[in-house]
Amino acid sequence: MTLRTAGPPRIAIVGGGIGGLATAAFLRREGLPSTVYEQAPRLAEVGAGLVVAPNAARLLRRLGVLETLRERAVRLDTGWEFRRWEDGTVLSSENLADACERLYGEQTYTVHRADLLRVIEAQVPAQDVALDHKVVRLETGGTPRLHLADGRTVEADVVIGADGIHSVVRGALFAASPATYSGICAFRALVPAAEAPEFARRPTQTLWIGPDHHLVHYPVSAGELVNLVAFAPAGDYTVESWTATATVEELLTEFDGWDPRLVDLIRAAGTPGRWALLDRAPLTRWSEGGVTLLGDAAHPMFPFFAQGAAQAMEDAAVLARCLATGLDDPAGALRRYEELRIPRTTRIQAVSHGRSHINHLPDGPEQRDRDAAFARHDPLVANGWIYEYDPDVALGDKVAGPR
Repeated sequence: MTLRTAGPPRIAIVGGGIGGLATAAFLRREGLPSTVYEQAPRLAEVGAGLVVAPNAARLLRRLGVLETLRERAVRLDTGWEFRRWEDGTVLSSENLADACERLYGEQTYTVHRADLLRVIEAQVPAQDVALDHKVVRLETGGTPRLHLADGRTVEADVVIGADGIHSVVRGALFAASPATYSGICAFRALVPAAEAPEFARRPTQTLWIGPDHHLVHYPVSAGELVNLVAFAPAGDYTVESWTATATVEELLTEFDGWDPRLVDLIRAAGTPGRWALLDRAPLTRWSEGGVTLLGDAAHPMFPFFAQGAAQAMEDAAVLARCLATGLDDPAGALRRYEELRIPRTTRIQAVSHGRSHINHLPDGPEQRDRDAAFARHDPLVANGWIYEYDPDVALGDKVAGPR
């Protein structure tokens, strides 16, 4: 495939979430214009909180937005504070304030998704984002062509599918891969800090673990809110949607008999969101010709390592550099991108998948062995392969623009 010789390549990004906007921002940093096609009439990130680990913070600093984000982010003093389900006994905790920057050059933060989306959006000119443009079909023969819901079509030299777990772009590239029922569902909620117990307002990522369940909480939005996400048996619930809801009573039922402090936190939640965790096997390739995938469209993963948004941003940084240095052969640039990224994202998918078994052990010998191992384990060091990652190093660049 050869690009037009007149002017820069026409790059279309399908999806205006964190991954899509980060791609546009990193492309712009490389001097490459793009257009983001977003089906919603305005940019808004559904969901609640997320963890910005050092590998993500590094990229946000490179985009020049980390300091702005810090105005609304919460810097974690403590992470991986594992607590026993019935009485809150601390099984292990990690001092992030002292060790994180020393090891990886950045701190760890928690943020509301909307705050993260907002700072990245600020790096993309408004005219480069086409709102209310829903892509319903992609033609991949010859020059890629996007078909919009209103009947219009758009041609592009390069199409990047950042359109999430139900990706139209992925469906056009590869045969349908049905999801596997995981048997787990997730709940999420935001609790006003004024209504949350004191222990939940600390700058700490806390994980309560118990039989068949676990629950994570941490403050977001400059400490004004506490983000809560819980995992439980799904039963016959199979809805995979960020907009589906449950009731507080349903969530309380799942954690009946747990530490009263945790129950008090759940009781203060508003209407929880609820979605089923559906499993998808990793793809062995993401690209075809001038079309590729990114983020959840390429590698949906369970949220147990809190790396979904971070991996989408890593994808964006690597893809932008590959295209910038491979304009004479965009298909080759996309192959290089997926060769660099697939081994890493597949590994993170695998470790995230295995985490649910560890967290959900029933009380007994295996659980006691796990708890003893937590006391000996240093997750900040053990997961260094995740947090030390730098796309510039992966690309073999010694110096790659402003740090």
